[in-house]
Amino acid sequence: MQRIPSGIIGLDELIEGGFPEGSSILLSGGPGAGKTIGAMQFIYEGARTYGEPGLYVTLESNLKDITWNMQRFNWDIKSMQEKNLMKIYRLNLGNVKNAEAMEEQIQRELEIIARMVDSIGAKRLAIDSTTSFGVWISDPGTLRHILFEFVNKLKDIGCTTILTSEIANEDKNKFSAFGVEEFVVDGVIALYFVPPNRSIFIRKMRGTNHNKAIHAYDITDKGIEVRPRDEMLWSSLR
Repeated sequence: MQRIPSGIIGLDELIEGGFPEGSSILLSGGPGAGKTIGAMQFIYEGARTYGEPGLYVTLESNLKDITWNMQRFNWDIKSMQEKNLMKIYRLNLGNVKNAEAMEEQIQRELEIIARMVDSIGAKRLAIDSTTSFGVWISDPGTLRHILFEFVNKLKDIGCTTILTSEIANEDKNKFSAFGVEEFVVDGVIALYFVPPNRSIFIRKMRGTNHNKAIHAYDITDKGIEVRPRDEMLWSSLR
């Protein structure tokens, strides 16, 4: 099986060398856990280190904020964009009022994403974050249906994809915001931040004999750095 390096220091040691090519991975975590950093690290390091073009799609931040927030890591995002190795796009569902209109708008956005992927030959895709769908859709059943369809259609684009989702830092039994994302994707990685501890747990990774323990990680000037030899206990999340 072809593996795609995650770009996250130390993580690939826990997942047999990287994500399965073409897979979809849910990166979940609470506020401050580093979800956005991890998603951008996957795209940026893919471009810089491996020469693999990537598209980063945000549902929350404007494009200037993203670039500014990543300055602490000395990631030269502008240079990657100029080399056509990376693009950033802000997905906007606008003022859609009902489920049918929402599905039509999402389909239009998916077509835009597919065209952007084709324009740079992107191998990597990041969606940050699925939690934002809850801003536009209030009915739980409709929300789950639309998210299910959205994630499934992303697979047709053909990239190795990371999607982020917000969960409570202390909840070790929940891996997605709406309880559907984790069942549609191929892999689930949870980030927990209960000060002063940061820990990472790989819930599943299809086609991979992944590590089953909880490990420590840090956020440094290089992004997320997993410590694959430092195992932790569930009690550290309390």
